[in-house]
Amino acid sequence: MDYFEAIRLGEITEVKRHLSETPALIEKRDPRGFPPLILASYNEQLKMTEHLLDAGADINVQDAAGNTALMGVCFKGYPRVAQLLIERGADVNRQNTNGATALIYTATFGQRKIAELLLKHGADKSIKDQRGNTALDHARMQNAPGMVELLAD
Repeated sequence: MDYFEAIRLGEITEVKRHLSETPALIEKRDPRGFPPLILASYNEQLKMTEHLLDAGADINVQDAAGNTALMGVCFKGYPRVAQLLIERGADVNRQNTNGATALIYTATFGQRKIAELLLKHGADKSIKDQRGNTALDHARMQNAPGMVELLAD
């Protein structure tokens, strides 16, 4: 089975085999430029995400757009994976190439549970993206009163 397909499908035994044969695969990107950790987290593969972190994956690795695994789970809405990444030391205030943060993604995509988790772990509400908008501004643009209330405090 292909290494990247095994990651997407959560086939840990297969990924372990690939990594034991070629340890450098932990940093190799798939043909679309996604690193293994981002593939695992974007596909809500909690155990695979944990395994890749244990195997030495960079928790703050970024894809071509500058998105991290944490940012991805914030717009996809995977709170369990977000919790794992935060507990393992993901940078909650890292910005992508557009200046967006994980908190901005939670506001844009209405992921309140993850937004609460980010705020609890030091997410900075004052960070602005390249257009000058904060997470609160994005929540207002999405007409998300619950998120506005959370971020306006």
